[in-house]
Amino acid sequence: MQGKNILIVEDDMKLSHAIAGTIRDHGFNAFESATPMSAMGLLGREKIDMVLSDIQFDNTDSENDSITDGYELLEAIKQKYLSLPVVLMTAYGTIEKAVTCIKSGASDYLVKPFDVDLLLNIIKSNIQVKFSKQTDTGNYISVDKKSIETKKIARRVANTAVSVFIRGESGTGKEVLARFIHANSPRSSHPFVAINCAAIPENMLEAVLFGYEKGAYTGAHTSKAGKFEEAQQGTLLLDEISEMDLGLQAKLLRVLQEKQVERLGGKKVIDLDVRIIATSNRNLKDEVKKGTFREDLFYRLNVFPITLPPLRDRVDDILPLAYMILNKHSPCKSLELSEKARECLIRCQWPGNVRELENVIQRAIVLCSNNVIEADLLELDEQDLNNEKTVTNLNTDLRSHEQELILQALVAEHGNRKLVAERLGISPRTLRYKIAKMKDQGVPVPSAYRSV
Repeated sequence: MQGKNILIVEDDMKLSHAIAGTIRDHGFNAFESATPMSAMGLLGREKIDMVLSDIQFDNTDSENDSITDGYELLEAIKQKYLSLPVVLMTAYGTIEKAVTCIKSGASDYLVKPFDVDLLLNIIKSNIQVKFSKQTDTGNYISVDKKSIETKKIARRVANTAVSVFIRGESGTGKEVLARFIHANSPRSSHPFVAINCAAIPENMLEAVLFGYEKGAYTGAHTSKAGKFEEAQQGTLLLDEISEMDLGLQAKLLRVLQEKQVERLGGKKVIDLDVRIIATSNRNLKDEVKKGTFREDLFYRLNVFPITLPPLRDRVDDILPLAYMILNKHSPCKSLELSEKARECLIRCQWPGNVRELENVIQRAIVLCSNNVIEADLLELDEQDLNNEKTVTNLNTDLRSHEQELILQALVAEHGNRKLVAERLGISPRTLRYKIAKMKDQGVPVPSAYRSV
């Protein structure tokens, strides 16, 4: 990735020079523009691989400049250079800002002030996206606090050589996170090879993984390299590893231990230099207990475990992901989500996670006859949208049960609140607070009950 050209669009020249110096120190070429208009001119003259632009500019002429801010620059770039990654810099981070950046078509965004490692990782990720033959490489949306933390952990482990095990429900984006780790690793310029262990018949999986020589089995008319060989110096993703049968697990363990592989029907030993990332939607510890997964292989793969939260537990990611999907599937059409549609997306439980969200958005794009996607086009299951009512009812039931327990304890201890607090396992202060709340809600608490 070194030697690529980065255009910095920033009117704070001190900051612009500092960013440019940092980029050059790490092997990239830096170009600088103080205004969006001059940036467009430079894009026409130079081969630029990524644009890093501020959003607000103080030195533009609104009467003479047709492009005056970062959003307008982004729109102009997307019209002329559709595949060019653009990262927007914003002064403060909010969900609304992130949504706006992604909605506008930005590849990523940076919140000022940012550290050098974050800057370099984002540059590396986005250039990797442009030059990789794979799709959706290295772009991991993280606005919710939980996914921000996941992304931080992923960045850290990316720079190591250890095996990573990603656990998460189906559709949470385990492969996307694996690609992000690869894109931010020293192996990023080498292959990322993914194999879904659940999608290949058992009798074929061994040949696909390890390769085979001509005549190794009926139908093997030519020799073929396996996925391990294809991933040399890069990363091999073993997706849904828990679906692999025990016999093949033993052979895989040997390959991982020896760091060598032999093709089926071959005698030549091939040395391997491959980083392994494995994923599963199951709890492998439970599979080990059930005897369906080898314990020694589990520990070999589970060197650095990462749990990917389901979409319902990272609600702040829903709208940024929705707009990213809109941009991905309708790049030439500017689509918006109505307020009601946005509310429905946030309220949905998403049992199918990001994969379900993408399917819903794709269907809505096809059905949409104008530029606004209304809630009815999402065709969401009403059962999945009733979560607010369910939570409210649950909270009401719990509160009623709690109040009943307090009243029963007050009766049992003859109003001695110190003993009531001890009986309930709470502090006297907490008890006083809860009784005060009960009185505020009109719950009759007899005045004869004594204070602590």
